[in-house]
Amino acid sequence: MDFINRGLAIATSPKHTAWICPLLLLADAALCGLIVWKIPYTEIDWKAYMQQVIQYITGERDYVKIYGDTGPLVYPAAHVYIYRFLHYITDDGTDIRLAQYTFIALYLLTLALVMQCYRQARVPPYVFPLLILSKRLHSIFMLRLFNDCFAVFFLFLAIFCFQRRLWTIGTLAYSFGLGVKMSLLLALPAVGVVLWQGMGRDRALKQAVVMAQLQVLLGYPFLAVNPRSYLTRAFEFSRQFLFKWTVNWRFVGEQTFLSRSFSLALLAAHAGLLSAFLATRWLKPGNSSLVAALKQLTDLPTEEKQKMIARRVTPDFVLTSILSAIIIGCLCARSLHYQFYAYIAWSTPFLLWRGGVHPVLIYGIWAAQEWAWNVYPSTNTSSMVVVGTLAVTVVASWFGGDQKAQQQPTVSDHQHND
Repeated sequence: MDFINRGLAIATSPKHTAWICPLLLLADAALCGLIVWKIPYTEIDWKAYMQQVIQYITGERDYVKIYGDTGPLVYPAAHVYIYRFLHYITDDGTDIRLAQYTFIALYLLTLALVMQCYRQARVPPYVFPLLILSKRLHSIFMLRLFNDCFAVFFLFLAIFCFQRRLWTIGTLAYSFGLGVKMSLLLALPAVGVVLWQGMGRDRALKQAVVMAQLQVLLGYPFLAVNPRSYLTRAFEFSRQFLFKWTVNWRFVGEQTFLSRSFSLALLAAHAGLLSAFLATRWLKPGNSSLVAALKQLTDLPTEEKQKMIARRVTPDFVLTSILSAIIIGCLCARSLHYQFYAYIAWSTPFLLWRGGVHPVLIYGIWAAQEWAWNVYPSTNTSSMVVVGTLAVTVVASWFGGDQKAQQQPTVSDHQHND
């Protein structure tokens, strides 16, 4: 009986994550090596990335003229620079095994960041094994070499910095991740709210300028040649995804999937959910209604009140807000491809726990989600499970965001002034 009680105490006490996380990282490092050794690499986008990079190396700066076997270059400039570096270190993209080892390092570094973000939010140890068990996530990093891997790294680096009130570093990390792939725009509403309440209006606006400046700096070689070409390709909001590749809404049928009414309904649902979370969850640190909060944009709170609001922007609040924005965006996206699981796999365990879901159900929902994302090609059943688990996670996020904001800061005052 004492042994069982001791085991339960270890599983539920956040203090034990200090030694559990390194063990999980070591276990996953061994698993990553085994995967690369035993499972054949699958060519999907790497060759096309390298073809596009070669055109960049030879001097092409007009985005509409940069193509690969899978189509045109449709990612922002940071993607080009990252894969230009990978092209260099992998013998012009031919050394796939070295590329895989590079992605193992990226995966483990990202996992370490995720674990630290969880630890700052005082997540209990029983949740952490779910961070290393995903078959699909390992495949995205080590067997597919997708650019989403870099985007999710910079997303969690930004969260990690925001949790420690390293605002400017976090802003730069988030903006650079956005420069890899525009999927990170899903987090932007929550990032804005976190910065606004954590720093105050004026300083938050300066951070927005920093984000924009970095985007201009990254894209400058292309913007200087053909700005319209770069902006419409790197941030293409009108892109149409093929029904045959969708993971989520397959069960509605191709006619509905491609219809404008379905697209508008999802857009309305996305806007509605973001508005609801903003009005009732993401403004908790200020203890004010949406109307009162908006008034504070012109009628600034006193310095003392702003400090009080900032103290309530805790690591827990930062992680809950940003990850819930990501999951809302994924739920309302018309088409998710398999690589989008990079943003979901490390978000749902935290949000389910934060929403008060029973540990057994957390593992059950995670297992259902993992199964659905490993069905290829997707089916009506698997797509329903994908949407269903995302919906459950959004509901859990709603209840998790209803917790009373913590009153005490967890970082030093000098970090608050970064």
